[in-house]
Amino acid sequence: IARWNAIENINLIEVGQVLRVAPPVSTAVGSGATPSPVTAVASAAPALPARTEPRPGETKPASTPAQPTTTFPSAPDEEIAWMWPAAGQVLSGFDESRNVKGLAIGGKAGDPVMAAADGRVVYAGAGLRGYGNLVIVKHNATFLTAYAHNQTLLVKEDQAVRKGQKIAEMGSSDAERVQLHFEIRRLGKPVDPSKLLPAR
Repeated sequence: IARWNAIENINLIEVGQVLRVAPPVSTAVGSGATPSPVTAVASAAPALPARTEPRPGETKPASTPAQPTTTFPSAPDEEIAWMWPAAGQVLSGFDESRNVKGLAIGGKAGDPVMAAADGRVVYAGAGLRGYGNLVIVKHNATFLTAYAHNQTLLVKEDQAVRKGQKIAEMGSSDAERVQLHFEIRRLGKPVDPSKLLPAR
């Protein structure tokens, strides 16, 4: 192609430059040769990957993962009637600046830990370091809750649970004292549970 278009430096081809993509009828390549209509269309192709704005009716690929989030504010996923997962006193609150991702709720070993809303257990085990015996419940496409430091787990993965159902017993696994570490995550990001739980 470089020879057919008399291009000396192939690194200096510009967007919109007209190029010949078929050999000329004559064996000699003239710099003033008139390109065919096909070559004019082909010359626009290199510019397509650099598009930053979509064509009418086209969606940018980068926006695809974010599309579901735009529907959540008005969707039933936001309308969860939460309840406190344990009856004890709040020992420490959510603090994003200190990387405290939830509430620490006090109590005695064996106190009931309850599902804060209807959902399905997506994790029950002790494989996440720092959380001890942990239960994670997925409530819908938006929210999940985590219940950590239990002494006993009473549910298994993929089990449906109801709001208020006892899912574990409070303990001190991977913790310095008996407590429930409780998190609410919205789209995977920890949020302050005290802003969603009912007033006591």
